[in-house]
Amino acid sequence: MVNTPPQTPAVERSFDQGFSVNINNNSSQDTIDDNDLTYVVGISSNKNGKYRKKMEDIHTFVENFNNKLDWGYFAIFDGHAGIEASKWCGKNLHDIIEHKINEDNDKDVRLIFNESFEEADKEINNNLSGHSGCTAAVCILRWEQKDSQDQNNNEMIDHRRMLYTANVGDSRIVLMRDSIALRLTYDHKASDPMECRRVENIGGLVIKNRVNGMLAVTRSIGDKFFDTLVVSNPFTTKIELTSKDEFMIIACDGLWDVMEDQEACDFIVHNDLASDPQTASELLIDHALKLGSADNITVMVISFKTYDA
Repeated sequence: MVNTPPQTPAVERSFDQGFSVNINNNSSQDTIDDNDLTYVVGISSNKNGKYRKKMEDIHTFVENFNNKLDWGYFAIFDGHAGIEASKWCGKNLHDIIEHKINEDNDKDVRLIFNESFEEADKEINNNLSGHSGCTAAVCILRWEQKDSQDQNNNEMIDHRRMLYTANVGDSRIVLMRDSIALRLTYDHKASDPMECRRVENIGGLVIKNRVNGMLAVTRSIGDKFFDTLVVSNPFTTKIELTSKDEFMIIACDGLWDVMEDQEACDFIVHNDLASDPQTASELLIDHALKLGSADNITVMVISFKTYDA
């Protein structure tokens, strides 16, 4: 990990936000390393032309999200039946979330995720032609204030770095904490017993681990032809980051189909790439291709700089 001097986050300070989104790229690389940030981002994607004619993955990264210094928004959208849904989410979902945060600063971000995914789902289904859908793995990294008391019972304000995550489908977010890979998402697949029961309980069929014999995921944004069978309600988490957290991987199933969570994290550590997220994202894709991945692949690696809380 990269050691930095103690830093007080500017939780109330406005700051120009940076924005990165790929649209219709066959492959791309993008690295963001700003000395004002306590994280470094590396992003890579590959169409995997041996197996795929089109690239349907979209990624979005917004530094200083919501115009707050050191906040971050990170997302990967894996499209199917066309790129329209993933492209729409890449361009718009962060704006919906930001608007809802500013409407009520005290509202739980996990509830905001749920409302935002539902709104995005309705917008896509009502306004886009076709029947495309996408999985989504979304993170918000932000500083929050926490009231506390010192040893003399004097009131203090502590700053803590919080990570909020949400996902639908089988794109994953994995946090490397103290050498252990922690999955912060849930794979919504028709092969999952709970998801299978949910689909069947509302009249759907699961045939060969696919909803109505067609779609492998049971939750997504879009997919209007599946009506209530495939829903947009995300799995969400909230976690306080500490100095034990080295990095985080966000990736679509093009990576996770051929690598386990711990395997991917160990790959970064064993190749001494924890502080070089761009190279880490590139080499993870190369490794996934060698392992026989047959899908589009997008990988985002976020390395956390250490700080004194």
